Amino acid sequence: MRSDNRLGILLMTVTTFVFAMQDGISRYLAAEYNVFMVVMVRYWFFAAFVIAIARRQQGSIRAAARTTQPFLQITRGLLLAGEICVMVIGFVHLGLIESHAIFAVYPLLIAALSGPVLGESVGWRRWAAIGIGFAGVLVILQPGFGVFAPAALFPLVAATMFALYGLLTRFAARRDSAATSFFWTGVSGAVLTTAIGLPYWQPMLGWDWAIMALLCVSGAGGHFLLIKTYEVAEAGAVQPFAYLQLPFAAALGLVVFGETLAPNVALGAAIVVGAGVFTLIRTHRSA
Repeated sequence: MRSDNRLGILLMTVTTFVFAMQDGISRYLAAEYNVFMVVMVRYWFFAAFVIAIARRQQGSIRAAARTTQPFLQITRGLLLAGEICVMVIGFVHLGLIESHAIFAVYPLLIAALSGPVLGESVGWRRWAAIGIGFAGVLVILQPGFGVFAPAALFPLVAATMFALYGLLTRFAARRDSAATSFFWTGVSGAVLTTAIGLPYWQPMLGWDWAIMALLCVSGAGGHFLLIKTYEVAEAGAVQPFAYLQLPFAAALGLVVFGETLAPNVALGAAIVVGAGVFTLIRTHRSA
């Protein structure tokens, strides 16, 4: 372990770029094949990666899996797997730009729920930022202007699920190591996605298998980079840069998928990100 925030920021930037490319690949494959099958294959590779990391850090699979709170760990893994499925469906129906703009609200949800779930204190400044951030979501959704797009619920539900996953991860960290939590995230998610995805199996074209392989590698590579990021830098220093995934995904949506960036989406996303960065900084200072 060492503290090099400059290197950590660079690694986080690369990580967000890899995750944005992963989202673009997921959007393409889920438009051609069943979403549950795509996520299932992705999780098979991810579970293998998680088991390899756990064995390396803990010495054996049994040591990595040892926990006194299995229900909590399984719930975390199921939440993340479900969130990925919901978010990918959002990519297909809403596009990368709007999905990520709405999903960016998840740090605000974490801050809002940290009191009732973890018993943490949330000051008035963070509550003000949370309110401003949700106002940004309303700017994106434009309630009252035409018909509300039901597809907008997908990234909103995904953000809520991811926020709960983050809170439960912090709760689990009080008694389990990061390697144990990482192990249960991959394994329980793989079990869920396999149970859901196998009935929807579809034959894939040869070229699409290559793209699927790229999806699997980018997913594992992104998580590896994220691990390295937190090994070399303080979480509070690099976490705000995770928002770079939004402009990377937006650029991909514009260039590759022909999406459009509406003025209200750009303004709302800027409000949400600004409020989220402020909340992260305040949380770090309070800690």
